[in-house]
Amino acid sequence: MDKIYMNQLSFYGYHGLFPEENKLGQRFKVDLELHLDLRDAGQEDDMSKSINYADIYNKTQRIVEGEAKNLVEAVAEDIASTLLRSFSRLQACRVKVIKPDPPIPGNYESVAIEVFREREA
Repeated sequence: MDKIYMNQLSFYGYHGLFPEENKLGQRFKVDLELHLDLRDAGQEDDMSKSINYADIYNKTQRIVEGEAKNLVEAVAEDIASTLLRSFSRLQACRVKVIKPDPPIPGNYESVAIEVFREREA
């Protein structure tokens, strides 16, 4: 299966369990791996045989910058299900949501979760 990668999409959202996360918000980054057949798009040089990256970005942005969720897992699940529902050419997707600055003590680069979802037959 061919893949489109969209990496380090950056947003500001209000997701988290702590009240300060919901009030102050924080940065989120999203990596997407989109699985679909790109043969016809490449051979015919035809955008209608692929997926418009701007549409993917906009749908992801609406979720991350939209209604606050308690868990980043819920954000990733919402992104994956929305993309699969919205783009009939998409067969599967891997969604990684990264919290660069979660309010937890310790020394680390970031915290992230990743989900992989396939179109149901």
